[in-house]
Amino acid sequence: MNQKKYYTHKFKEIILAILFSMFGFSSNNLYAQESSGALPNRNEISNQYKWNVADIYKTQQDWENDFKWISNNVTELQKYQGKLSSSSKELLGCIKFAENINKKLSRLFLYASLSKDLDLGNAVNAGRYDRVSGLSSKVAEKMAFIKPEIIAMPEKTLWKFVAKQPELKIYKHYFDDLLRTKAHTLDKEMEQLMALASPLTQVAYNTFGIFKNAEMPFPSVKNSKGKEITISDGRYYAALYSTDRSYRERVYKGYYKPFMEFKNTYNSLFTGNIKANTFIAKARGYKSNREAALAPNNIPLSVYDNLVKTVNENLQPLHRWAKLKQKILKLKNFHPYDTYVTLFPSTDKDYSYDESKKILLKALKPLGKDYISHLKTAFKNRWIDVYETKGKRSGAYSSGTTFGVHPYVLLNWNKQLNDVFTFAHEMGHNMHSYYTEHTQPFVYADYSIFVAEVASTANEALLLDYLIKHAKSREEKLSLIEHNLNAITTTFYRQTRFAAFEQWANKTYEDGKALTPENLSKKYGEMYQSYWGKNMIVDKEETFTWARIPHFYYDFYVYQYATSFAASQALVAKIEKEGQPAIDKYLHFLKSGNSLYPIDVLKRAGVDMNSEAPIKAVVAKMNQLLDEMEKLLNEK
Repeated sequence: MNQKKYYTHKFKEIILAILFSMFGFSSNNLYAQESSGALPNRNEISNQYKWNVADIYKTQQDWENDFKWISNNVTELQKYQGKLSSSSKELLGCIKFAENINKKLSRLFLYASLSKDLDLGNAVNAGRYDRVSGLSSKVAEKMAFIKPEIIAMPEKTLWKFVAKQPELKIYKHYFDDLLRTKAHTLDKEMEQLMALASPLTQVAYNTFGIFKNAEMPFPSVKNSKGKEITISDGRYYAALYSTDRSYRERVYKGYYKPFMEFKNTYNSLFTGNIKANTFIAKARGYKSNREAALAPNNIPLSVYDNLVKTVNENLQPLHRWAKLKQKILKLKNFHPYDTYVTLFPSTDKDYSYDESKKILLKALKPLGKDYISHLKTAFKNRWIDVYETKGKRSGAYSSGTTFGVHPYVLLNWNKQLNDVFTFAHEMGHNMHSYYTEHTQPFVYADYSIFVAEVASTANEALLLDYLIKHAKSREEKLSLIEHNLNAITTTFYRQTRFAAFEQWANKTYEDGKALTPENLSKKYGEMYQSYWGKNMIVDKEETFTWARIPHFYYDFYVYQYATSFAASQALVAKIEKEGQPAIDKYLHFLKSGNSLYPIDVLKRAGVDMNSEAPIKAVVAKMNQLLDEMEKLLNEK
């Protein structure tokens, strides 16, 4: 039983929100600010645009009551320790009691987290979140015996209990999943040693975060108006969208300067993370770091291999996009800092939140009446916190599944097109969580990160199709097509390139070869050139990208963005072509949770990520969009 279900899902959503904002899909959406001055306070915003946390707990005292109940009762779990294999009654009793604790704990986390994010400077809310985090650690300690005892149980005994006790049958897949890891589960003493070593394996990533985000000095450059500014992550990403090319170049080269200067430090951190992963993989008996990373979700290595191989064999659309973008921008040379700048800046317009709700209801209509009815419920019942206010957490996320409570969505509305897409994206997560929680028992009421981005990017695909179809001008249509092309470039091609590089780096180390700043940069530069084609001039700065990407510390994580994107495009195509039969399969996908392995959940929906078909479908889609863009550009 995962007592940190909500907490870990929220962490994943924060990662995704960071990625979504870093590689966003609109020309001037990054770090946009309202021109009206100071941010409003919470009490200045109408209630209809704010979360209703009373759906979780009506009063703070109700929260305190659940906190107290867990604190007082969690020790009761110890009466089951050492007895799980004695009878089906003991096994079921332990699981049910643990589930009851986890249900309450997830509600405590949800309430504390949402409250904290609405006002990061509120000490009471921060204290409540710290308290439940501490309680979670206590619960984890008390529950630590459950999985090892089940795994150590003779399999004949376990299945005998399942056959004898009807209420245990629902846990069959859960038990199968536990037993699958048996070969890589160590004895009690070694597991304790691995737990003690766990903080050490995080040192490289933690140090990377501190150094990159807090201590590494960035240089200053002159902005478009001639004012001296200090470069930051935010200013770097915003500058890449600027139509002032000399400014883009100055910020780009300045941004990479410290990564090049501290290349040996970053090399040590990068390789240190791989060394930590190698230690874990070898200790648990896996053949490689990649196998160890994919094993928890039971993802075959062939899925990863198929993605990288098929994408590398189908780079032509990206090369074509580079050539076309260079032509439209009228550039003699095409550089990495030219890849984000918008081609159609004059088409930007404001989108109100209320207008965008109507757009979403129309755009997502192909998903059927049931989906739309639940979407309307979310809109009407304050599941969404819309506007930026003083002290509120930045970015956007969906809270994920919390058993017995609907999911929530955080936004920071800025009237940009990107806000509309973020809204669609997060509501995809929201509906996925809603359907899962309302269909699955607690043990399966969550879903793997491998499928998490399918529902969100499916919503984006449907929104894009709708907006392109209803564009009111040639320029607006061109801008939306560009938006779609950028989504494919960043979420599909770029993340696959990251995945290929990560695979190469890990294998190089596992083969006993040294990783140096020189060979890391050389390989990254070669891959970048291969992906973008001969029209791209790969600046030396770009070859040091390996040093700055935090996702390389997430252990074979990024490939899932590309697989999810491909799967969502395939599912949307089926829905638009087949209608109700495909809708039914899609809704079944949203309801499946963790009741099956994620690769099988997608197969049942009609997408096999072990095949080339969904990958090639994205390639075909990009070529189709390029055809349409070229046709529009040739119109007088």
